[in-house]
Amino acid sequence: MAYRLPMGNLAKDRPNTGPELPAPPVVASTATLTCGLTVREVLGASSLAGAHLLAGAAGLDRVVQRLNVMEVPDILPWVKPNELLLTTGYPLRNAPETLAELVEELDGRGLAAIAIKLGRYIDELPAQMLAAADRLGLPIVQLPRQVAFDDILNQVLTDVLNRQAAMLARSEEVHRALVQIVLAGGGLPEVTAELFGLLGGAVLVTSPDGHVLAECCGAELAASRACSCFDAEGRFRAGTERYGISSHEGLAGEHAIVPIVAGRVDHGRIVAFGAARRLTESDVHALERAATVAALAITKQQAVQAVESKYQADFLHDLLAGRAGDREHAVAHAASLGWDVDRPLVVAVAEPGAADRAELDRLAAAWGSALRSRDPRAAAVGLRREVVALVGVPRQGDVRRLVRDLAAAVAGDPGGPRRPFATGISRVVADPEELSKAYDQARRAVHVARQIDGPGAVADFDALGAFRLLSLVPDPGELRAFARDVLGELADRDDAHAADLRRTLQVLLETNLNVAEAARALHFHYNTLRYRIGKLERMVGPFTEDPHLRLDLALALTVLRMRGLDDASSSRS
Repeated sequence: MAYRLPMGNLAKDRPNTGPELPAPPVVASTATLTCGLTVREVLGASSLAGAHLLAGAAGLDRVVQRLNVMEVPDILPWVKPNELLLTTGYPLRNAPETLAELVEELDGRGLAAIAIKLGRYIDELPAQMLAAADRLGLPIVQLPRQVAFDDILNQVLTDVLNRQAAMLARSEEVHRALVQIVLAGGGLPEVTAELFGLLGGAVLVTSPDGHVLAECCGAELAASRACSCFDAEGRFRAGTERYGISSHEGLAGEHAIVPIVAGRVDHGRIVAFGAARRLTESDVHALERAATVAALAITKQQAVQAVESKYQADFLHDLLAGRAGDREHAVAHAASLGWDVDRPLVVAVAEPGAADRAELDRLAAAWGSALRSRDPRAAAVGLRREVVALVGVPRQGDVRRLVRDLAAAVAGDPGGPRRPFATGISRVVADPEELSKAYDQARRAVHVARQIDGPGAVADFDALGAFRLLSLVPDPGELRAFARDVLGELADRDDAHAADLRRTLQVLLETNLNVAEAARALHFHYNTLRYRIGKLERMVGPFTEDPHLRLDLALALTVLRMRGLDDASSSRS
């Protein structure tokens, strides 16, 4: 954006920075703006009438922000990125063999293009130089002999200034319009609607992990969701799509992406689609100004959500503890929060173990997102160490199956919890006054689920069976000692032979010692199974004759299935 005419021995002078165009405003984005004219646009200026391209056609979209004049050999220290370098060819006349190397060095410094007058000092450029320019995409333009450098400097710099002034005016218009929306109480939907009106293409705002938070012009956006910048679940690939203007095969037009950043916190992306026209750097600049307003809207929304979440958590805690007042008051209060508790419900408790507040918030948000599409009147709130969901019983289908599907969806959510969580499901309750009992059942179920299958397990209170009783034993060491006393050598979990015999014993107990049925289930010959029964009785005792021993063996095998006992023991120590 500066031009300077070298005076004297420029190699010994300090570089004169000259007059600079105003720098673009600092915005909440890390995207780089290149406010200027493309080489293609510069060639359309009237002062360059008659100029023609000698090489580097692939670089016609390089951006010109400055102009410089080269009339000394040591121009490299003076070159800045995005410059159009004008020359009469005087510095190039004596060393044509070095011109190809000069082109590479100029390209490495980000030069936009070279414009040269031929005929006075040099008649033609070496083929090696033109080949290097073609290879690097650095345009080399031949200027008419009659054109004056000051005419080019004045016109092109004026056009650059006008372009930047128009860009700044437009971004200021966008910023002012969007700020008024937020000050008037609007949020992301209103911001995207205004951007759609200003830019004329589909606009969406996403979270950092690609969830669409707001969008406008659904028909155009629906067509774009088939391209590779969206995943199979309709999330924008925010982690892989680069900032700025891009295009995708199979998607008409282009799209521009800018980050939404506030206080060094990544709040998401603004994405604008231009199916009907090419997007420009002016559009990117407008989106960057919009990103500051979107960041304001998001942080305001987060502050409101934090207060609402605290309010919801306090009420749900009182409801589950039986302290929410009389039935009518509790139902009405829940309805004011968008929950329907006056219907058959189950309580689901999701427990991530040792998790910080941020992890619990992610888990609660993921459960809320999964519930909204299946049961909009359900509740999902993060309490101190767990997320509690009140899920309505569907008219068709199994509510326990529904909760298992919800848990699977939450676990697979890219923006959800980072660590596995166990889930417990209560019995169905028909009255909000029974929610306290259901909550205790769900907590018991999640505790047993973690003991049986560890993190990631889902357990139904009605299906706990003997596990429910064993979970009441406070000392895991006592349960392990019981299993060792009853099973002896078979209690060794690391011994493959012991594990094989335990499997035989388990099937025998499950089939009520029906040898023929057990042999079929184990794929053994009848006589092989008879031999194994004898071996088992020598190891654990006459279980085929002693029903009390069979009960002890069944409980001991159940204890061995409770894999969470080791975790409980280590957490105590």
